Amino acid sequence: DFVLPAAALHAAIEALRQRQPLQHATGASHAAGWVDAAGRLTLVREDVGRHNALDKLLGALARSGWRGGGGAAIVTSRASVEMVQKAAILGVPILATISGPTALAIRTAQDCGLTLAAYFRDHGHVRYAHGGRLGEASRLDTCRR
Repeated sequence: DFVLPAAALHAAIEALRQRQPLQHATGASHAAGWVDAAGRLTLVREDVGRHNALDKLLGALARSGWRGGGGAAIVTSRASVEMVQKAAILGVPILATISGPTALAIRTAQDCGLTLAAYFRDHGHVRYAHGGRLGEASRLDTCRR
């Protein structure tokens, strides 16, 4: 099973902040990024809407020929059930957010096998579903499975 260390996601989320020109110019947009299996932030898409940013990212992945597998989608928002569903349908194994998920998003991630983790801030985060894909839990994790 694919594992991407949580530290790689923390680094990618920090890198994502540096690659948001629309956010820097307006202070009013969201971003979604793709972290490849090696932990590199390879794609970034921005939009005023969090769902639109994720849609743009997933569309870019599909156009690139990506067919599921290792990697993670990261978003600068909370996670809704629709975001979990979109990621799961395309075969994204991990969805990481900087804010919290809805209860329905958590249940859906658990049911469909998607790793859902949130509150990626200050080197801590919370694992809500299938947290084993993020490697070993540290003292900064709250692990919920």
